[in-house]
Amino acid sequence: MKVHEYQARQLLQAHGAPVPKFEVIDRAEQAGAAIKALGGGMLVVKAQVHAGGRGKAGYVILSDNPAEIEKNCRRMLAEPMVSKQTGPSGVRVKKLLLAPAVDIEKEYYVGMVLDRAKGCPVMMVSKEGGVEIEEVAARNPDAIVKEWLHPHLGLQAYQVRRLTTALGLSGEPAKQAAKTMETLAKIFIEKDCSLAEINPLVLTKDKGGAPGEILAIDAKFSFDDNALFRHADVQAMFDPAEENPNEIRASEHNLNYIALDGNIGCLVNGAGLAMATMDIIKLHGGEPANFLDVGGSVTKDGAVEAFRIILSDPKVKGILVNIFGGIAKCDVIADALIHAAQEVGFKVPVVVRLEGTNVEQARAMLKEAAIKQLIPASDLTDAAKKVCAAV
Repeated sequence: MKVHEYQARQLLQAHGAPVPKFEVIDRAEQAGAAIKALGGGMLVVKAQVHAGGRGKAGYVILSDNPAEIEKNCRRMLAEPMVSKQTGPSGVRVKKLLLAPAVDIEKEYYVGMVLDRAKGCPVMMVSKEGGVEIEEVAARNPDAIVKEWLHPHLGLQAYQVRRLTTALGLSGEPAKQAAKTMETLAKIFIEKDCSLAEINPLVLTKDKGGAPGEILAIDAKFSFDDNALFRHADVQAMFDPAEENPNEIRASEHNLNYIALDGNIGCLVNGAGLAMATMDIIKLHGGEPANFLDVGGSVTKDGAVEAFRIILSDPKVKGILVNIFGGIAKCDVIADALIHAAQEVGFKVPVVVRLEGTNVEQARAMLKEAAIKQLIPASDLTDAAKKVCAAV
């Protein structure tokens, strides 16, 4: 589960990390009050969406003109943001963050993920902040310094010293950065994060002889969905408007659904089988419209709902059902196919490949039902060729 930048700032702020003042609005008319609360001057306005590329799309602006700020707030809230990460249709902006602009001396990156190879969290820092960490890793991997955390002891003082030294910090800024790193590690572990990053963490310029200070001016958090039952405060941050409605609908029926850009719907049991199915569709010239894993314990009602979700996508011109019957028996899927044909109606060709438990019974059921749009396949290659030809 992702949260917005303003929510990430709230989390950091609540745990004592240095975060500049900010205001959040959802109507352009609120801009004046927000500007006043922030004391005016040069402000940054940032769209709050779960997509990158905001700056290049014109949805991060700097201005000290209240009229210009309000005009941009009105534009951002009225027009969908289109970037490389949103696709051509873009995403609607429902909230905006306003904050004082910061006079930056240096930008850094600080982030945490779970290192699945080593089985423990890892904190990463880089002097090259303000850009995507993937770009830094590809261009100059030595620019990223890592410290792996003991799963019970967490981030240790000696590790913090290594990381602040790697960033070239000393004195008071090093102490502030250390506090921020400790805070990030605490949130990551306590809140069951899958990602926690501050990018950039900045050192401000000296003012009147006073040394610059460390500030977290942008942050991103993602949380493990499987651990949300432990964190009511995190669950309360969920914004359904930022998610694909079909993905939310699927999760309510214990289905794993991810929308893609193609025109061949996939209904499969098992994530690995789903990925193999998408691969073989592409191998034979097709494009998957979704990843839909009904899981091993799927019921007839769940499978029927899976068909409803797939068919609700107007891009879908054909469906490949690929079931390897184990816990999810083939006859259950066949029964769901028959009911889906009766209740939902198949207006596109549905190619079916069934193998495993009760497969002969399932094939007999489908043959007896005589569903016009249903196309049987002898194996997975045959199924992929038939569905690609059908669309």
